[in-house]
Amino acid sequence: MNTRYIGTDTVSALGLGCMGMSEFYGRRDDAESISTIHRYLDAGGNFLDTADAYGFGRNEELVGRAIAGRRDSVFLATKFGILRDESDPMKRGFSGSADYVKWACDASLQRLNVDTIDLYYQHRVDPQTPIEETVGAMSELVAAGKVRHLGLSEAGAETIQRALAVHPIAALQTEYSLWSRDPEESGLLDLCARHGIAFVAYSPLGRGFLTGQIQSPADFEEGDYRKFTPRFQGENFQKNLDLVSRVGEIAAAKGCTAAQLALAWVLAQGDHLLPIPGTKRRRYLDENLGALDVALTKEELADIDSIFPAGAAAGLRYPAEMMSAVGR
Repeated sequence: MNTRYIGTDTVSALGLGCMGMSEFYGRRDDAESISTIHRYLDAGGNFLDTADAYGFGRNEELVGRAIAGRRDSVFLATKFGILRDESDPMKRGFSGSADYVKWACDASLQRLNVDTIDLYYQHRVDPQTPIEETVGAMSELVAAGKVRHLGLSEAGAETIQRALAVHPIAALQTEYSLWSRDPEESGLLDLCARHGIAFVAYSPLGRGFLTGQIQSPADFEEGDYRKFTPRFQGENFQKNLDLVSRVGEIAAAKGCTAAQLALAWVLAQGDHLLPIPGTKRRRYLDENLGALDVALTKEELADIDSIFPAGAAAGLRYPAEMMSAVGR
């Protein structure tokens, strides 16, 4: 499998996001999810992404079961910092206090059943805690051997610069895809390149929309949170569907799927980018891995950019209250 770098570690150019295996995208099927993780590892992949907030810890437990006996072949990333209450699943809080950082890490290690986390992210910046305190506590986890690399998720440029003054930051995880190109306009892609920070692109398939498989809001299973996301609602849905149909036309001419084209586009934006498409089914994993064989020419990239330029997607990528937690 093609590889890129996080810090000094060689990792798969295409990671596997595990969030949807436990929550947010309809029904769970743990057996199929574990089989999907195993298929990814058997194909030569090694970069798995989870978080303590996914499924209220159950996603970490699932990943822990899947990698049992295979820990040495996995580059394992997880996150802390989003506070959730199972009695009110939509509610969000945030913590980056030193004591919480250390407690959360120990809890994740236990759920994952590992001794060390390869990449530990602050999931969202806590506006009540200076980033210097949070990253300082994270650096103590490195010194203790519990964590190998530090990362931030959805952090702004100033926050990243302040964090770098405390400890090296190996990765920034932020949403990035054809329909979420904010990191280009904010300068985050360039900032990461200058500082040797891997840019880990989550939702590189636009929460599944860029695959072309979603044609109607009725396609969502019960409990799928995308029903409540602005880009999947009302007039926005049809406007975005029109954009995706044009991507599908380019993909057909290229001889690949729309999903493969969208992933190949992200990979082509720089050697420091690592997309982590999420899936809980082996058949979609196989399709995603095929993106590694899709090479886009300058002309094809220009064509894609002309039909799907920055800012083309209709609607916010999160509900307004959740948007307030990104880019801090």
